[in-house]
Amino acid sequence: MLNNITLKNLKIGAKFNLLLILVFIISILGSGVALSSVLQGRAQNEVSSQAQILIQMVNAVRDYTQNRIAPLLEPRLDTNPTFMPEVVPTFSSKEVFENFRKKPEFKNFFHKDATLNPTNLADKADNFETQLVERFRNEPNTLEITGFRKLSEGEVFYIAQPLKITQAKCLRCHSTPDQAPKSQLLNYGSENGFGWQLNQIVSAQIISVPSQDIFANAKQTWILIMGLLIAIFAIVVFLINFLITKYVIQRIRRIEKIAQKVSVGDMSADFEESSHDEIGGLAEAFNRMKASLKIALEMLNNQG
Repeated sequence: MLNNITLKNLKIGAKFNLLLILVFIISILGSGVALSSVLQGRAQNEVSSQAQILIQMVNAVRDYTQNRIAPLLEPRLDTNPTFMPEVVPTFSSKEVFENFRKKPEFKNFFHKDATLNPTNLADKADNFETQLVERFRNEPNTLEITGFRKLSEGEVFYIAQPLKITQAKCLRCHSTPDQAPKSQLLNYGSENGFGWQLNQIVSAQIISVPSQDIFANAKQTWILIMGLLIAIFAIVVFLINFLITKYVIQRIRRIEKIAQKVSVGDMSADFEESSHDEIGGLAEAFNRMKASLKIALEMLNNQG
């Protein structure tokens, strides 16, 4: 009730400005939410794409090592006095990735074959990584897990895939110590990395990509675009308000003032309008009404 009375008491200009401001606020809020969703989605797709490319690169190194390097080096494992880690796909992929990380712009990219019972304790899975391995074991149909994780270097987007023992020859180094090459035992001992089984998921291959900068760039882009949208909306609102005031409200006010003069008997006042639009038509109608009123008054005076 009070709101209706308040709106009725407002002038046309105030009502129109109120409507424009309401449309402005709704448009900005709607645009902001939609734009934020699009930019966040693009940022996540970007980090996901980077992680996918890197994990495919790592898998290519693993396959090359397993199919081309390992067959050449395996015969020398028993005769060589020192263990040759290059025969292990995990070692090769790790070394290649560490060379990749030597460039400053890639230092916050990470790769790890997180293993529950690794030969090299550097590959030991932490609590978070252990949960990933256990999930892969409990959900055989799950071939990939992605998400965000906070590290000491900042927030990262990770992609994890299960590593399964699919070839019996891999068990030579991981079944029992008596089957392992002596050079391996000299390097890593006989306590870790044994007891693996064929077709068992032993590790989660994890690629981590820094996401803070990408999402920060998305936020800056959002701020810039929203600033431009607000400026454009503000200019449009100002121009509309200016045009409405000049070509509608001011002309109506002139007609109102003349109508008030005529209402108190000033027949010399004319509704001057050169335009042929709706307001011009209204002025002509008032002029005809004034002429009719003038004739009626003259007739009354003559009768008197």
